[in-house]
Amino acid sequence: MSTDAANDPMHEVLRRWQTAFDSHRADLMADLFTPDALFQGFGPETISGRDAVRGYYEAVPDYRRAHLGDVHGYRIGEQVAGGFADVTFRDPTGWEAPVHLSLVLQYEDGSWRIRQYHASRIVADH
Repeated sequence: MSTDAANDPMHEVLRRWQTAFDSHRADLMADLFTPDALFQGFGPETISGRDAVRGYYEAVPDYRRAHLGDVHGYRIGEQVAGGFADVTFRDPTGWEAPVHLSLVLQYEDGSWRIRQYHASRIVADH
Protein backbone atom coordinates (compact mmCIF):
# COMPACT_ATOMS: atom_id res chain seq x y z
CA MET A 1 0.00 0.00 0.00
CA SER A 2 1.26 3.43 -0.86
CA THR A 3 1.18 6.05 1.85
CA ASP A 4 2.03 9.05 -0.32
CA ALA A 5 -0.44 11.94 -0.34
CA ALA A 6 -1.70 11.15 -3.85
CA ASN A 7 -2.93 7.67 -2.82
CA ASP A 8 -3.67 8.18 0.86
CA PRO A 9 -7.40 8.01 1.74
CA MET A 10 -7.04 10.77 4.38
CA HIS A 11 -5.59 13.21 1.86
CA GLU A 12 -8.19 12.29 -0.76
CA VAL A 13 -11.17 12.63 1.60
CA LEU A 14 -9.87 15.87 3.14
CA ARG A 15 -9.38 17.43 -0.31
CA ARG A 16 -13.04 16.69 -1.11
CA TRP A 17 -14.12 17.81 2.37
CA GLN A 18 -12.26 21.14 2.07
CA THR A 19 -13.72 21.82 -1.38
CA ALA A 20 -17.27 21.14 -0.17
CA PHE A 21 -16.74 23.11 3.07
CA ASP A 22 -15.23 26.16 1.36
CA SER A 23 -18.03 26.22 -1.24
CA HIS A 24 -20.66 25.82 1.51
CA ARG A 25 -22.20 22.75 -0.17
CA ALA A 26 -23.97 20.95 2.68
CA ASP A 27 -25.27 18.17 0.39
CA LEU A 28 -21.73 17.42 -0.83
CA MET A 29 -20.52 17.49 2.77
CA ALA A 30 -23.19 15.01 3.86
CA ASP A 31 -22.35 12.68 0.97
CA LEU A 32 -18.77 12.41 2.28
CA PHE A 33 -20.11 10.58 5.35
CA THR A 34 -21.47 7.06 5.79
CA PRO A 35 -25.24 6.92 6.38
CA ASP A 36 -24.71 6.16 10.09
CA ALA A 37 -21.60 8.30 10.67
CA LEU A 38 -20.78 9.60 14.15
CA PHE A 39 -19.92 13.30 14.19
CA GLN A 40 -18.52 15.56 16.92
CA GLY A 41 -17.97 19.10 15.70
CA PHE A 42 -18.00 22.33 17.72
CA GLY A 43 -21.46 21.64 19.11
CA PRO A 44 -22.04 20.22 22.59
CA GLU A 45 -23.53 16.94 21.34
CA THR A 46 -22.41 14.08 19.16
CA ILE A 47 -24.71 13.65 16.17
CA SER A 48 -25.28 10.70 13.87
CA GLY A 49 -26.23 10.24 10.25
CA ARG A 50 -26.05 12.19 7.01
CA ASP A 51 -29.13 14.31 7.66
CA ALA A 52 -27.68 15.53 10.97
CA VAL A 53 -24.32 16.22 9.31
CA ARG A 54 -26.08 18.15 6.53
CA GLY A 55 -27.92 20.24 9.12
CA TYR A 56 -24.69 20.94 10.99
CA TYR A 57 -22.94 22.24 7.87
CA GLU A 58 -25.98 24.23 6.73
CA ALA A 59 -25.61 26.23 9.96
CA VAL A 60 -21.95 27.10 9.28
CA PRO A 61 -21.62 30.66 7.91
CA ASP A 62 -20.98 30.58 4.15
CA TYR A 63 -17.98 32.91 4.48
CA ARG A 64 -16.06 30.50 6.75
CA ARG A 65 -13.14 28.56 5.22
CA ALA A 66 -11.01 25.58 6.25
CA HIS A 67 -7.23 25.64 5.93
CA LEU A 68 -5.53 22.24 6.05
CA GLY A 69 -2.19 21.77 7.77
CA ASP A 70 -0.38 18.52 8.47
CA VAL A 71 -2.25 15.32 7.61
CA HIS A 72 -1.26 11.92 8.99
CA GLY A 73 -3.06 8.82 7.75
CA TYR A 74 -3.06 5.07 8.23
CA ARG A 75 -4.82 2.09 6.67
CA ILE A 76 -6.16 -1.11 8.18
CA GLY A 77 -6.68 -3.45 5.26
CA GLU A 78 -8.66 -2.47 2.19
CA GLN A 79 -11.82 -1.13 3.84
CA VAL A 80 -10.71 1.00 6.82
CA ALA A 81 -8.41 4.00 7.13
CA GLY A 82 -8.10 7.02 9.31
CA GLY A 83 -5.82 9.60 10.78
CA PHE A 84 -5.39 13.11 12.05
CA ALA A 85 -5.19 16.54 10.45
CA ASP A 86 -4.49 20.03 11.66
CA VAL A 87 -7.23 22.34 10.39
CA THR A 88 -7.76 26.03 11.02
CA PHE A 89 -11.22 27.42 10.40
CA ARG A 90 -11.20 31.14 9.53
CA ASP A 91 -13.48 33.87 8.31
CA PRO A 92 -13.07 37.47 7.08
CA THR A 93 -14.06 38.92 10.47
CA GLY A 94 -10.80 37.65 11.98
CA TRP A 95 -12.44 34.70 13.76
CA GLU A 96 -10.13 31.70 13.85
CA ALA A 97 -10.40 28.23 15.36
CA PRO A 98 -7.48 25.79 15.07
CA VAL A 99 -8.45 22.14 15.59
CA HIS A 100 -7.08 18.65 15.57
CA LEU A 101 -9.38 16.68 13.30
CA SER A 102 -9.62 12.92 13.77
CA LEU A 103 -11.29 10.74 11.13
CA VAL A 104 -12.11 7.08 10.70
CA LEU A 105 -12.79 6.25 7.05
CA GLN A 106 -14.66 3.36 5.47
CA TYR A 107 -14.47 2.28 1.84
CA GLU A 108 -17.97 1.69 0.48
CA ASP A 109 -19.71 1.93 -2.87
CA GLY A 110 -16.44 2.67 -4.67
CA SER A 111 -15.22 5.57 -2.53
CA TRP A 112 -13.90 6.49 0.89
CA ARG A 113 -16.41 7.98 3.30
CA ILE A 114 -16.12 9.37 6.80
CA ARG A 115 -17.41 6.91 9.41
CA GLN A 116 -16.34 8.94 12.44
CA TYR A 117 -15.43 12.63 12.70
CA HIS A 118 -14.09 14.41 15.75
CA ALA A 119 -12.90 18.02 15.91
CA SER A 120 -10.98 19.05 19.01
CA ARG A 121 -10.30 22.77 19.39
CA ILE A 122 -6.73 23.67 20.23
CA VAL A 123 -6.42 26.00 23.19
CA ALA A 124 -3.20 27.51 24.54
CA ASP A 125 -3.96 26.67 28.15
CA HIS A 126 -5.84 23.84 29.83
